[in-house]
Amino acid sequence: MVDQKTQASPDARPLPRIDLWSVAAIAIAALVLLPLVTVGWLALTPGQNIWPQLLSTVLPRYFGNSVLLMLGVGISAAVVGTGTAWLIVSYRFPGARWLEWLLLLPLAIPAYVGAYAIVDFLEYAGPVQRGLRALFGWQSAGDYWFPDIRSQGVAIVVLAAALYPYVYLMARAAFREQSGNAIEVARLLGSGPWARFFRVALPLARPAIAAGTAIVMMETVNDFGVVDYFGVQTLTTGIFTVWLEMNSAGGAAQIACVILVMVLALMGLERGSRRRGRTHRATRGERPMPAIDLTGWRGVAATLACAVPFAVGFVLPVGVMGWHALRHPDAWLAPGLGRSLMHTVVAGGAAALLTVLGALVLVYGVRLAGRSLPRRLMPVTTIGYAAPGAVLGLGILIPLAAFDNALADAILAVTGHDPGLILTGSAAAIVVAYCVRFFAIAQGAADSAMGRVSPSLPMAARALGLGAGGTLRHVYAPLMRASLGTALLLVFVDCVKELPATLLLRPFNYNTLATRVHEQASLERIGEASPAALLVMGVGLVAVIVLARTNR
Repeated sequence: MVDQKTQASPDARPLPRIDLWSVAAIAIAALVLLPLVTVGWLALTPGQNIWPQLLSTVLPRYFGNSVLLMLGVGISAAVVGTGTAWLIVSYRFPGARWLEWLLLLPLAIPAYVGAYAIVDFLEYAGPVQRGLRALFGWQSAGDYWFPDIRSQGVAIVVLAAALYPYVYLMARAAFREQSGNAIEVARLLGSGPWARFFRVALPLARPAIAAGTAIVMMETVNDFGVVDYFGVQTLTTGIFTVWLEMNSAGGAAQIACVILVMVLALMGLERGSRRRGRTHRATRGERPMPAIDLTGWRGVAATLACAVPFAVGFVLPVGVMGWHALRHPDAWLAPGLGRSLMHTVVAGGAAALLTVLGALVLVYGVRLAGRSLPRRLMPVTTIGYAAPGAVLGLGILIPLAAFDNALADAILAVTGHDPGLILTGSAAAIVVAYCVRFFAIAQGAADSAMGRVSPSLPMAARALGLGAGGTLRHVYAPLMRASLGTALLLVFVDCVKELPATLLLRPFNYNTLATRVHEQASLERIGEASPAALLVMGVGLVAVIVLARTNR
């Protein structure tokens, strides 16, 4: 009788067990990278190739203006951020202890709010020119000369005033970590204050300054609100023009690829600078750099040098918007403000929660994975933070709209009911854009927090019978609560301030606080824009306070 039991072949091997955490990590990384892959695909396979037309007409102007803006803002922010950091660390002067933290506050002000404020303050009908006319008896603009406010030069000033804290933070940390012995040796050899700064302190801090300047330049490329308000045609405004006015998604994707190449070049230069400029402290016991007292006119000059950036980047926008809010109290009850606030809180809160959860799963899945693919994908997902919001908006809307239409067709075929556009007709597209744009913030926080957990704790939990999910929930999560909470807040604040992606992806008649400020200010209704602007700045101020506390 034939034995009916199947004998296993000696060459047969069991199927590999599917690691769900690795699969989840790869899926999250793929979702984050999908918009950038979509932009590349659209650029290579456009429905109508208008690249030759762009290259011969508007692209050189877009590119030239973007490069000039990047260089102008980068150099200005590097000079201001490095100079103020050196004064704060190296000298004691009146107000230095307060200015050390006040110099961070412009981070709470979106650059486009600063643009609206400075134009309102300096334009022909603003208080400065009105005061000059009253003082000198001038009757019209033809009686005197005043610089053009809506110009590229003023746009550089506005962006530099909003972004210099990135350089200031990194330069201040670098100067504090330098050895006081090197400065003392330079002083004994006869070097004056300028020589000690340029020959000793600045070269040692160059990698940190280069990193901060690279962030500033990437944020400059991302900006839309300032350049649109000042009428400066850049690559970012070109995406809006080519896509929405010329109805060419392929042409917009090609411009987006130019931006991505510039961003990748900046990231490469920044990392190369850090590798070439690596420095080490000789001993752990070295004393810090001594602070020198500045009195008289030198102390006053140092105070003014630190106070001016703070005044331009924070006091002016808050003062102008606060003045308009006081003059127009009815604007707080204007129709649409409450809905904009609700949309901002819901979309930003959902995006922050999903981003932090996704980053936590990705980092944990990579740590559990024995394969190299998840580990190689994780660093690449941080590029979303460097990619401008307009680029991500383009890369998200196209695949999301295709999926939305396919889903609607499938529901219609099964039920006979047309549900319409479920995702692109709601705030879901905005939430996806926020998640991709700010994923790097949450990933960095989760990775560093998880790295600080002693490996013996999860090993003990696994030995006691907890699975991977239980170990994450009962061991890692409680120990990482503070870091994840900070990441949640920072992502939420960045979502509140985000403008380009929101403008591209929002449904009809859907406003957030940022888009409401942009719309009202573009119509020269600063009074109606001021409540929303103050709310955005208030949220940003909370994040800056948290950042200042963590950088003590």
